[in-house]
Amino acid sequence: MNKIALAVVGPTASGKSALALTLAERFCGEIVSCDSMQVYRGMDIGTAKPTEEEQRRAPHHMIDILDPDEPCSAADYGEKAAGEANGILSRGRLPIFCGGTGLYLTAALTGRHDDAPPSDPALRDRLLAQGKTEEGRAELYRELSAVDPASAAATHRNNLRRVVRALEIYRLTGKTKSAFDKESKQFPPRFDCLTFGLDFPDRKTLYRRIDLRVDQMMQAGLYKEATKLWERGSLAPGTTAGQAIGYRQFLPCFEGEKTPEEAAEEIKLATRRYAKRQLTWFRAQPGIVWLDAGAPDLAERAVTIASAWLNERSYFVGGQ
Repeated sequence: MNKIALAVVGPTASGKSALALTLAERFCGEIVSCDSMQVYRGMDIGTAKPTEEEQRRAPHHMIDILDPDEPCSAADYGEKAAGEANGILSRGRLPIFCGGTGLYLTAALTGRHDDAPPSDPALRDRLLAQGKTEEGRAELYRELSAVDPASAAATHRNNLRRVVRALEIYRLTGKTKSAFDKESKQFPPRFDCLTFGLDFPDRKTLYRRIDLRVDQMMQAGLYKEATKLWERGSLAPGTTAGQAIGYRQFLPCFEGEKTPEEAAEEIKLATRRYAKRQLTWFRAQPGIVWLDAGAPDLAERAVTIASAWLNERSYFVGGQ
């Protein structure tokens, strides 16, 4: 194993991007976003995409590569992101994965095997169409719970695309997605990766940061951004954007049922809940080096640990 990478993970609003930029500047790195929504064009404010200034400080990858109505599974992401990381290494630079979508990072680092689950676009479209109604979504989730309880337990009932993907795999193969996932863990990883996890000792600190970030997004024009997506049809039921936190909460506003301010409060609540799920996911993953996101010496500690880790592997990064 000689393909080296770093990663910065953790809940939303924990400061991942800032630390990744510090590491990129210190170790001549390029950042690979592992955020399931930053891949989509036009979803900028609500996904906290890196600013132009941040992207000037270090090259960023896996951002703005798809339109909101285009699907992107974890497997799709994994293949593309691994290709970007290999390209970064070929230039003598260090890939640094950064984001809070755990499944996407796992897909990039571990890869897929030849017996990867098949897909059937026609079947997927039929299932997505069925899930456009609340009753249809409930029926699909009940089916998934019956045939693949493990996948159902790990998937929110309103995450239509993941529910549909798990059902698609089962209907095509007779084998559950959870069984495929278990088998895939037996294959060697693509990269030897040092992963930093960010968290706050006091969870209330994280929640205050989330609330502040949502307020800042609203001031920056989040409602206007969501309106443009809605007018283009990108927030229709079944679309990726239509399920995204920070966008779906505005749907009642377009029907005159809620105010943008009420939607913003719902975004804060949904984001706090999402952050809790992110932490549950990452805390269950072995080998993550956890750091206090609020510590004044956070960047210094991360650089020191990364330097030692890279030196142990006799890995020279240009610019060190």
